[in-house]
Amino acid sequence: QVHLVESGGGLVQAGGSLRLSCAASGITDSSYTMGWFRQAPEKGREFVAAISGIGSGTRYADSVLDRFSISRDNAKNTEYLQMDRLTPDDTAVYYCAAKGGPALSSYESAYDYWGQGTQVTVSS
Repeated sequence: QVHLVESGGGLVQAGGSLRLSCAASGITDSSYTMGWFRQAPEKGREFVAAISGIGSGTRYADSVLDRFSISRDNAKNTEYLQMDRLTPDDTAVYYCAAKGGPALSSYESAYDYWGQGTQVTVSS
């Protein structure tokens, strides 16, 4: 049974930084692609970033490019999302996701496993 648990969310002022973590259990294959999605109030869930199994490939949404950085530590079964220069538009619940296969998909439906989400609130 795969289980993903996010942490690190909170309240931060615009221009600040946060680092989200996602601890994965039940995934024994490091080839799993990991991703982050977010859902703002009254909006659909949107892709943020994805990282390949060995961490050599990454993909970002245009809205976070050059501000967010995704990484993973396979020895700890944990992925991270470093978020810098945050703006109020980044306010959302952030979800960790995992999928089999190497494709760095931005589609929700491609991901097999999801965490419960962690709230990020950016004040102006």
